Amino acid sequence: MHKYRSHNCSQLNAKNVGGTVRISGWVHRVRDHGGLLFLDIRDHYGMTQCVIDPDSSAFGLAETIRSEWVVKIDGEVKARDKDAINKNLSTGEIEIFIREIEILGTAKELPMPVFGEQEYPEETRLTYRFLDLRRERIHNNIIKRSQIIASLRNRMVEQGFNEIQTPILTASSPEGARDFLVPSRVHPGKFYALPQAPQQFKQLLMMSGFDKYFQIAPCFRDEDARADRSPGEFYQLDMEMSFVTQDEVFEAIEPVLRGVFEEFSNGKSITQDFPRIPYKEAMSKYGTDKPDLRNPIEMQDVSEHFAGSGFKIFANMLAADEKVQIWAIPAPSGGSRAFCDRMNSWAQKQDQPGLGYIFWREGEAGGAGPLAKNIGEERTTAIKEQLGLKVGDACFFVAGRPDKFVGFAGDARTQIGTSLKLIDENKFEFCWIVDFPMFEYNEDEKKIDLSHNPFSMPQGELEALENQDPLTINAWQYDIVCNGIELSSGAIRNHRPDIMKKAFEIAGYDEQVLKDKFGGMYKALQYGAPPHGGIAPGIDRMVMMLCGEQNLREVVAFPMNQQAQDLLMNAPSSVSASQLRELHLRLNLDSE
Repeated sequence: MHKYRSHNCSQLNAKNVGGTVRISGWVHRVRDHGGLLFLDIRDHYGMTQCVIDPDSSAFGLAETIRSEWVVKIDGEVKARDKDAINKNLSTGEIEIFIREIEILGTAKELPMPVFGEQEYPEETRLTYRFLDLRRERIHNNIIKRSQIIASLRNRMVEQGFNEIQTPILTASSPEGARDFLVPSRVHPGKFYALPQAPQQFKQLLMMSGFDKYFQIAPCFRDEDARADRSPGEFYQLDMEMSFVTQDEVFEAIEPVLRGVFEEFSNGKSITQDFPRIPYKEAMSKYGTDKPDLRNPIEMQDVSEHFAGSGFKIFANMLAADEKVQIWAIPAPSGGSRAFCDRMNSWAQKQDQPGLGYIFWREGEAGGAGPLAKNIGEERTTAIKEQLGLKVGDACFFVAGRPDKFVGFAGDARTQIGTSLKLIDENKFEFCWIVDFPMFEYNEDEKKIDLSHNPFSMPQGELEALENQDPLTINAWQYDIVCNGIELSSGAIRNHRPDIMKKAFEIAGYDEQVLKDKFGGMYKALQYGAPPHGGIAPGIDRMVMMLCGEQNLREVVAFPMNQQAQDLLMNAPSSVSASQLRELHLRLNLDSE
């Protein structure tokens, strides 16, 4: 027999009754039932109930055992009584009658119990992460993460993608977040950077003749933590393809994501054909470029119904500024004064003056509420018909220049949908956001800036850059969104140096900036670059969604805390003076 086990703790069943077996694992619980001791033994695979009575020579040792001790048990498999069968366990039909016990490892008193799903402070959980990971939910999340990554990898390989690793130590580049810098010992005063993404390297691979690349890529960004973004590091399914259009990138990645979500969603419905929503439409309908399409609310411009109306606040705003609009946010089933008052209070907590509203109730011509009285029955009915509302519904209004209020309007849409329980929790609703603007106007510096990714190809290419108003040019750039969470940005890349040079010139950067900041790639573009494009969906976010969690900490084995500290390994930590000397560094800390 194997030194530690003949079976793991999920393998034994009724077919093994009568056999002599050996298992090893952690003591999950000890229960004393009138002289009989029950020990639930747990390992990576599952749980097995063991029992010992006072007649056994090992009983005295069994009485000393505590939770989370590691033990080896030899015994005989016996069938449980029918009324004692546990259908929730794969081993629930049997138990092991203990003959011998060996203690393999004792455990001190635990700072947090492993049994159960009680909530504990983040500091405790991360300091003792090795205990936290023993808890069933977290343990299963990490297993599921492994399975999801394996599925993603297999699906990419099946499509003919080649997995290629790109450097971890590279050059610093301005990609939107702070770099983690690594000082060089052999090049005094110079630094490597950990990659924020393999962006330049994957494009260089296309220029090197590799047609389809992917990687389960680690990325490093020195930015603050959020529930859906880990501080320090994260992983993405990075991919790039040559000789492709936007449509062909979508055709490659959609079945991968759809397949993985179908495999791990526990029966939730998945979008079959991902809709494509232009950026401007997403902002006007949903108030965000990350719309949760489970929420059926779509906003509309209702300015015409307030122009010249008796509601002078809106009417005067429209008359004074041609850029002002009035947007309506429908609230199906929200047609009560109590709900409208709650939304008004919510708006005030967002530092807004409030939310205008109309609601419709039985037996009342037109609508109810102050706005309805001011604009009259005809206009109120026209708004109701435009939005497809009925008795029992309400509608809220925001006014001003859309670029100033759009974020608040989007938040209000989400608040209404959540409060009225309009969001179907049994769906994963995907969409593509397309046609992002190539440039934006920087109000602070009074200049045109590149809007998003400087490596994106402008729609219309060089002709558009030379002949169009830059603020009207869209990029071949796209995001993939699921349930209001952005999984990734991607683009068809700018593979022509003349177009890249012109795009940077419009944003006020000369060719030297390209050479200084993106020298390797800019050089490669001049030696024959194919049209290419790609995307990089975030793995941590996908796993979080598929595990039904709200925080990435629950699906990462060893996460940092909100202050970007690893409490288990005590990182970041101080280093010795000799290490600093080797790196030609001297600390210049602010005095306390």
